[in-house]
Amino acid sequence: MEAQEGVKDLIVRRGLVAGDPLPTESELMEELQVSRNSIREALKALQAVGIVDIRHGFGMFVGRMSLAGLVDELTFHSRITLQNGANHLAHLVEIRELLESGLVQRLIELGPEVDLSPVADVMARMESEAQAGLVSPETDRLFHDLLYRPLGNPLVSQLLGAFWDVYYQLRDALGAPDEPPADVARRHRDIYTAVLKGDRDAAVAAVRAHFEGVRNRTARIGG
Repeated sequence: MEAQEGVKDLIVRRGLVAGDPLPTESELMEELQVSRNSIREALKALQAVGIVDIRHGFGMFVGRMSLAGLVDELTFHSRITLQNGANHLAHLVEIRELLESGLVQRLIELGPEVDLSPVADVMARMESEAQAGLVSPETDRLFHDLLYRPLGNPLVSQLLGAFWDVYYQLRDALGAPDEPPADVARRHRDIYTAVLKGDRDAAVAAVRAHFEGVRNRTARIGG
């Protein structure tokens, strides 16, 4: 633990950022005055949580932020709670709904100059898929990612992506969607249209209507 804290402190003191190279094992041993085994165990633990990126043959680098560990943990706990009548996943869906209800309002606050043309393109793709009989998970996810991208907050994309990954990994337990593809597309269109019009109340209502289908799907397995 002491070696782990030493490596993290070194990164901060030197002003290193994600992607920057780290000193070698030997240099870290000398700098932190610890054994090679201690350094290796520390680096292994820091790699597991994304603070250190070890690329064999290239060296060690400051890791880029990832929520992969969070996704694995949430998926695991959601899966085991489904077995005893609880529904951890429903709580995650509620958090995401609250998050997106706030995000659409913040997006509208940016004003009409916001470029939503990428969202228009993915919306057209979604409606085309709906006509063919199935809205793909990739298109659904892309809609939400592109919609909030003008906010300029990379954490938004990562958090929404983490929630989506958990939901998608539990798709077998969730069963088939209740909503017809046309309804899925229409609910997304309602969100997009409300944001374009700058109608905050309509946008929040559209987000809640969208998540109604998700809530119904999780309720079936919650007990």
